[in-house]
Amino acid sequence: MTAPDARIRLDKWLWQVRFFKTRSLASREVAAGHVRLNGVRTVKPAQRVSVNDILTLVQDSQVRVVRIVGLGTRRGPADEAQALYDDLTILTPQDNIPAAPKYEGKGRPTKRDRRKLDLDGPGTLE
Repeated sequence: MTAPDARIRLDKWLWQVRFFKTRSLASREVAAGHVRLNGVRTVKPAQRVSVNDILTLVQDSQVRVVRIVGLGTRRGPADEAQALYDDLTILTPQDNIPAAPKYEGKGRPTKRDRRKLDLDGPGTLE
């Protein structure tokens, strides 16, 4: 596996564990200061991380806190990537997010349905 003193670039690790789709996107997020390493804001994508480091990052408007368990050698499947970290994030219920209005899961509305929505919506002529 990896030696205890082994280290890897922060942007590369974030990309390997699939937090970001591309390595350049991971680099941009770190450079913008959106990632904290052990509680300290870091702006260097080349910052070295090792096992037991704690990362804090924003993903999909949710703050995630993870502990690095392994460094990995490649960007593998999702199961392999999830084994490289422990998620310490406390999940909160998302009750305040409204559902899509008037969407019943039937796909794209027909022209008739759109006319009906326009008549029911604001600005109708009476």
